[in-house]
Amino acid sequence: MAFIQCDFYSEVLGVSTSVNVLLPEQTSTQIGMEGRSSGRKHPTLYLLHGLSDDHSIWMRRTAVERYAAPLGVAVIMPNIGRSFYTDMACGYNYWTFLSEELPRVCQSFFPLSDRQEDTFVAGLSMGGYGAFKWALRQPGRFAAAASLSGAMRVQEMAERVPHDYRLIFGEGKELAAENDLFALAAKAAEEKTALPRLYQCCGTTDFLYEENTAFRDHLTSLGIPSHYEEEEGTAHEWAYWDRQIAKVLNWLPLHGPKDKE
Repeated sequence: MAFIQCDFYSEVLGVSTSVNVLLPEQTSTQIGMEGRSSGRKHPTLYLLHGLSDDHSIWMRRTAVERYAAPLGVAVIMPNIGRSFYTDMACGYNYWTFLSEELPRVCQSFFPLSDRQEDTFVAGLSMGGYGAFKWALRQPGRFAAAASLSGAMRVQEMAERVPHDYRLIFGEGKELAAENDLFALAAKAAEEKTALPRLYQCCGTTDFLYEENTAFRDHLTSLGIPSHYEEEEGTAHEWAYWDRQIAKVLNWLPLHGPKDKE
């Protein structure tokens, strides 16, 4: 695969920002890895980082390139800071950047498909929240979404990281429904919205485990289908996420019916 470290100016953020990109490359002579590319616009996975990380972390901590190469999928890894993928009360408009500007800019730079059946999102921890939030708020954009050890109840941040919570969601404000995964799922069920395929996983000793089982049960109660996995004795750790991102990539519906481009 081609690995591109891309710096560009964001009109939404008003500053320069960074995104790491993996692009499919058809290869057969690389030792230990074979690349695949359809020669058309690439199916694309937006891969989101956690609270203490940045756009470089997936390449530094996992073998995501090796997992993605034989599948012919592009991977977009943006830098979203500690924003919880939100237009911050005191900060930058990272939700608008993620959901509007980033896809438009990346599709102008790289040969990425803009079709729903070719577009996916996944993330870990804060990024798991971001992935499900994006999929629930813009379900027509994605064919599938995955949350790895996701922060499903952001209200809990008010106790864990109160300063971040105030900067992101505001001082003393009730969490808006647009930022609440439980409320977004309930709204989708009430409106009978067609949702992307959902994949959720968490370790049983992760500090976010109870949030994840609560959201799993919430989806079940709403009649929203999802794939759920948990791993006994696993905490909030990269060895687990490395295993899981390989599973997620193989779970993605990458080989569905294709229309002519």
